[in-house]
Amino acid sequence: MTMPDDRLTALEIRAAEQENTIEELSGQIAEQWKVIERMERKLAALTDRFLELEEQTGSDVPVTKPPHW
Repeated sequence: MTMPDDRLTALEIRAAEQENTIEELSGQIAEQWKVIERMERKLAALTDRFLELEEQTGSDVPVTKPPHW
């Protein structure tokens, strides 16, 4: 092989490796996005549950200062 052919081959190899890396990263991002969406749904459910519990117990306890204040 001559010198320009070696350079072309090296560039083709590098481009193929970069394309593979991009595909792997894209897959990881897609998986992470699924995890984030799942966590957001769980957080929303927990927030709703907390607010319901707070409404049930919040009005029963009067807010007063302790005697030592």
